[in-house]
Amino acid sequence: MWHNLSMRMVVFFLLCVNSATVVASDVHAGVAANFATTFKVLKSRFEMETGYTIIESRGSSGKLYAQIRQGAPFDVFLSADAALPLRLENEGLAVKGSRFSYALGRLVLWSATDKNVAHGEAVLRRGAFRHLALANPKIAPYGAAAKQALVTMDLWEIVQGNVVYGENVAQTYQFVATANAELGFVALAQVLSKSNAAATRVWEVPQTYYQPIRQDAVVLNRAKHNRAATQFMRFLKQPAVREVIEQTGYGVP
Repeated sequence: MWHNLSMRMVVFFLLCVNSATVVASDVHAGVAANFATTFKVLKSRFEMETGYTIIESRGSSGKLYAQIRQGAPFDVFLSADAALPLRLENEGLAVKGSRFSYALGRLVLWSATDKNVAHGEAVLRRGAFRHLALANPKIAPYGAAAKQALVTMDLWEIVQGNVVYGENVAQTYQFVATANAELGFVALAQVLSKSNAAATRVWEVPQTYYQPIRQDAVVLNRAKHNRAATQFMRFLKQPAVREVIEQTGYGVP
């Protein structure tokens, strides 16, 4: 009887170890909407190189932050700004020393139809549009940058009656792509990921018009001992990976 009990305990222990190994081989990543296309490329490459699996949840950085605070099971957070990962660290929800900048966002004014948008500031000043889309500045870093740019150009108050807000920069892109808005402020990476025609209908907003969009990543407390999460963060710092990030429309620190 004692022998059978011991055997059952050994089997149970091995099953627990095995289960822990399976869980540790996954990385659940909260990913800012603007980085979705680039992340898809990096996810595929990381999984192929390591055998680990990445589970992705995307959305506005503000929403992802709120979900993390409410206990969402993310291992790493790739924000579209630097403030939210720092806040999570200060709130004791992220691993101290794991935070770093993985990309620098580039803001553009885009139209799905108007090639004249290359003269973006003049187009905005003329005001010959009904709708101007931007992500909600309160929760989306690209929306905050768009608002800063409009304030810099002394246009914020003038365009208020024409502004439509997307929940995040991905939804903002859709507003313009579906012609629900003639113009919109989006990420350069979103435009580059589409057709060449889309890339010709942009005005890259001068970076002096808005504060740098420093996109930070951080490991969350639940993944403190998750090897896959640690390895993924190292992966993001590799020169070849940084090159991919640059090629898809970002700067790198």
